[in-house]
Amino acid sequence: MTTPKIQLIGVKKRFGPKQVLDGVDLEIMPRTSLVIIGGSGTGKSVTIKSILGIITPDDGKVLVDGQDVTNLRGREREPLMRKFGMLFQGAALFDSLPVWENVAFGLIQGHGMARAKAKDIAISKLSKVGLSEDVAFLSPAELSGGMQKRVGLARAIAADPEIIFFDEPTTGLDPIMADVINDLIVATVKDMGATALSITHDMASARKISDNI
Repeated sequence: MTTPKIQLIGVKKRFGPKQVLDGVDLEIMPRTSLVIIGGSGTGKSVTIKSILGIITPDDGKVLVDGQDVTNLRGREREPLMRKFGMLFQGAALFDSLPVWENVAFGLIQGHGMARAKAKDIAISKLSKVGLSEDVAFLSPAELSGGMQKRVGLARAIAADPEIIFFDEPTTGLDPIMADVINDLIVATVKDMGATALSITHDMASARKISDNI
């Protein structure tokens, strides 16, 4: 029996009088891509934040690779966090850093990698998402929305994570660029053998990037 990569058991979360998660049960098997769909304010982001430990559930359990991670804190969380990569909504790049340093940020700050080595990895990951080396030295402000999203994807995969979260990966993109990003997500997840959890309200994207919805 294969252990789920991520498992939620009866997860509940309320904010004041609003019950956002009410007993969520969820299993994501290794190397599969699950998409959660739903309107704004239905708890999609709260689900991801609960897995990441940004939010602590009021009740229930979160397991990663069979380990209960619901109440891990501080240093105990560090090995867990290294399993995750994240593509944020709106790319969320640092304006003050060149593109390569955005991609390498987690390698340098989180893993303590030497800048020269991190830069080489960043350039190699940028090429994986279809961006040439000269893009590495531009600032995020010089990039189109689609290019920024690609940089965000390169950053998400920089440390070869086992699990990648995609938060509204096609929001704000025209349909053609959205389709390019969807194809990149599918290829990247398959190429890395990663497990993916995405949240979206873009139905075309949900169909394309998911094994399960």
